[in-house]
Amino acid sequence: MKRNIYLVLLLFFVSGICLNAQTIKGKVTSNGEVVPFANVLLKGNRLGVSADENGNYVIKDTELGSHYIIVSAIGILTKKIHVDVSQGVNTINISVDPTSYDIDQVVVTGTKTFKRKTESPVIVNVIDGRQLESVQACNLAEGLNYQPGIRVENDCQTCNYTQLRMNGLTGGYSQILINGRPIFSPLTGLYGMEQIPVNMIDRIEVVRGGGSSLYGSSAVGGVVNVITKIPKRNGFSFGYDYSSIKKSVDDKVLYGNTTVITENQTAGATVFINNRIRDWYDHNGDNYSELPHLKDNTFGANFFFLPSGNQKLEINMGSLHEYRYGGEMIDGSAHFSMQAEERVHDVLLANLDYQINFNDGTSSFITYLASQQTQREHYTGIRPDTATVEDIDHLSNPPYGVSLNTTSQFGFQLNHKYENFLGSNVFTVGSEYTTDNIMDEISAYNYLVDQKMKTIGVFLQSDWDLTERINLLSGSRLDKHSLLDKMVISPRVSLLYKLQKNTQFRMSYSTGFRAPQAFDTDLHIAFAGGGISRIELADDLKEERSKSLSSSINYDKASSHYIYGFTLEGFHTRLDDAFYQDPDGEDEFGEVFVKRNGDGANVKGVTVEFRVNYDKKIQIESGFTIQKSLYENPVSYSDELGSKRSFLRTPNNYGYATIDYTPSDKFRLSTNLVHTGTMDLVHMGGAPEQQNDEYKTSDVFNAIGVKATYVQKMKKVAVSLEYSLGVKNLTNDYQSDFDSGKERDSNYIYGPSVPRTFYVGFVMKSL
Repeated sequence: MKRNIYLVLLLFFVSGICLNAQTIKGKVTSNGEVVPFANVLLKGNRLGVSADENGNYVIKDTELGSHYIIVSAIGILTKKIHVDVSQGVNTINISVDPTSYDIDQVVVTGTKTFKRKTESPVIVNVIDGRQLESVQACNLAEGLNYQPGIRVENDCQTCNYTQLRMNGLTGGYSQILINGRPIFSPLTGLYGMEQIPVNMIDRIEVVRGGGSSLYGSSAVGGVVNVITKIPKRNGFSFGYDYSSIKKSVDDKVLYGNTTVITENQTAGATVFINNRIRDWYDHNGDNYSELPHLKDNTFGANFFFLPSGNQKLEINMGSLHEYRYGGEMIDGSAHFSMQAEERVHDVLLANLDYQINFNDGTSSFITYLASQQTQREHYTGIRPDTATVEDIDHLSNPPYGVSLNTTSQFGFQLNHKYENFLGSNVFTVGSEYTTDNIMDEISAYNYLVDQKMKTIGVFLQSDWDLTERINLLSGSRLDKHSLLDKMVISPRVSLLYKLQKNTQFRMSYSTGFRAPQAFDTDLHIAFAGGGISRIELADDLKEERSKSLSSSINYDKASSHYIYGFTLEGFHTRLDDAFYQDPDGEDEFGEVFVKRNGDGANVKGVTVEFRVNYDKKIQIESGFTIQKSLYENPVSYSDELGSKRSFLRTPNNYGYATIDYTPSDKFRLSTNLVHTGTMDLVHMGGAPEQQNDEYKTSDVFNAIGVKATYVQKMKKVAVSLEYSLGVKNLTNDYQSDFDSGKERDSNYIYGPSVPRTFYVGFVMKSL
């Protein structure tokens, strides 16, 4: 009898295991792309999980029989599906529909881990392919203009090198990353933002404010992370854009992308190519260009491989070649011109990332290797009056130069999540070894920059969800820089408080530093007063330190038909021993400026963002910044002029707005505006229009763009054709007082980067 009872109990026990040991797993996607971190819930039970960053979910211990699965996430419509669970593993892939606008993309730059925007204690703005397309951005520089708190400016009338300004700080205070790695070196930074085409970019993540605690030196103003195209699904695109600048200058771009993924989706590759040719443009009719002649060729490929379900290997590589010439518009070698800058760049970029997840997904280990090499041949010169002894000397020993810059980084990162650490806490620890070697030489000028830098960095971070409403992010980075005697410690702390479901309050404090090294502006030789001006580093130059404080409130209201929201942010950055350029007289070649440490400076302001989207038909985005940048004590910009406290070339207000109207899936209309307020400038004398040095104030600029796109879908061959036309700077709001001739001040340039430009485009894509 007892034996029979044991048998019955055993049968019940085994039966219970069979009823409760079933597993449901699958992937959540939307329009063919994964939906990371979606909530997947079994209705009527407490069984529910969050999908991982690849959209994969697993629900264990499910009973046999009929169930409903509910999938939800910000940015998608909640979906409810009926399933019949059978014995064993049930694979159920779920496709969901997006809402009118995704307000909660997954970002990585703010914390070096995957986070949804509303869950991140650091504000991360995202520029995706749709936004780059709507403003007809040709490259990274043009796309960044449509972000709050950011300005991209041209800083040379002859060569048109660009500089990124964030929260009122100059380019050397901002760090540009390629796939999360700081291999965008100072030399690459001179022209690199124009050399990276948009069809190379998957998305751009922007973090304003101090970031040195994660990314090291030069991230005081913020971080721009350029994430290149990654394989998502099989497909291709091929396009051609033609632009006419003031109906007189051609700008032609030919580009293409293709992606191949294996049937089991364990490996894939994306390849992209881009070719651009732009003629030079002379705005004031003096036969000297205001926009240089460009010939660009870009090639790149990204690969991924999944050795197993918990491992991923990514390889990204790119090759950038550019010929750039600005100055007197003549045929023949550059040194025969009366004034010119000629550049030939060959840039190689590559990075390798490996990640493995373990401990049931609570831990991950990442290791990476990234490198960039830039080879440059260049000419920068002013030819003396012809048939003179000086001219003979110039022609016999023209000032051609060579540059070589290699930047490499090796590092690792370990993440571990504790579920019961007075809440949930993700601990991150990592280390990086970075080298940056720059050699730039023009023997005719006795000019040489030979700088070798090594940095060992260690970072620690705690990403702590104390409650469902409160997140505390804290951490510190320790850097040993080869140009500094002491180790630099850069702590950071950020608080996220969710006032309610749609509202988040954030506050951040961070410190940072800039090493006493050559930055992009220091490597540029400018023309002024019939000579060349150079920047040298003072012998006693020491690091610049910063303290940054910001606070913001973010509100978004979303439904299946609309979304609207705003962000209000205040920021204040204190700079100690701030760098400035001190005029130090002239030598036989021209003016010399010495970079020195000042007493200090303060940059503070307010940025407001507004966004609205109605039923995917009307989308409006805008941002406006009011700020002030002042040195603690006046600094000198010219031997002939008095000192000033204000930062030059820094407007007190600037902003942007974009409006997209999509009445159907066949037609789109886009308009945009870039506003630049007045700014203080110094105009060096020497040109016919400007005999003496003088401070000036620029005009207000409002550059308006319009674009119309028609889409023709050919479903039988699974291809869509897109035709577009539009105009940039519709009102031709462009600088009108350029210097003329070879003795012009090439640094006296401001305002929009191009005058009125009409364009047409054609793109063929796979459906």
